[in-house]
Amino acid sequence: MKRNISYYHENHLRIIAKTTFPKLIKSKKEGDKIHFNQHLLKIMPELKIYIKGRLDAAINKGGFPKGMYKADDFIDQLFIEIYDHIETITDDKDFYLWLFKKTNALLEDVIIEEEFDDFFFKNIDDYSKPEWDAMEENFSTDGGGDLVMIEELNDSSYNKNDYTLNHVFIEDNLKALTNTIDKDLNEEALSRHIQLVLHNLSLPMQTVFELSTKQHLSLQDIAEIRNVTVEEVDKILSNVRKALELSLLNRYPSR
Repeated sequence: MKRNISYYHENHLRIIAKTTFPKLIKSKKEGDKIHFNQHLLKIMPELKIYIKGRLDAAINKGGFPKGMYKADDFIDQLFIEIYDHIETITDDKDFYLWLFKKTNALLEDVIIEEEFDDFFFKNIDDYSKPEWDAMEENFSTDGGGDLVMIEELNDSSYNKNDYTLNHVFIEDNLKALTNTIDKDLNEEALSRHIQLVLHNLSLPMQTVFELSTKQHLSLQDIAEIRNVTVEEVDKILSNVRKALELSLLNRYPSR
């Protein structure tokens, strides 16, 4: 199983955003909207992946209609927002986080983050292995899991949810436990289990976990994007990891 992950890896989008920012500023000052949009197109594919993931999560949670919104709808709006407000950014290193703040603001205008039903979270350590297996079966067949696991994974442009143990267990004193789980699970089974748990958590919890694990953002960056305190982000991320740890412990106990 893949285990080597650089948590603070400067990902592709961050690099492109930083190098593209001066070109966008130049084009905007010159009133050259054609070249502005051409430069912006280099950034949009990875933002589209992020938007697609957030929309799928909202659909899977229920109460959000499938097919009403597409990622391209938000991309079109982002072009307008970025062109209209890019002068508010004074440093190229801030552009990357600003993109996520704008994207999240647009998404939150149409996705109502429901009150968190904490029954699942509070009782996560009570579920047995057979119960977990039954939940995964329902997740795959009842319209939750199949939206992401079957439809979207056939799309090569989609950011596949290839979660690993390093996304969950970050403390050295848990290495023995991770080694045990590593022997019991293949990559696909682990990623599928993590998706199942995330599906049952609140949308804010899902978003914070993805920004941390997939976008490799720091607690400070996530707090800025979501307009909350660092302590709140830390608590949410800790709660998500605790839920994942307990679920793996109960479903795949040491032998």
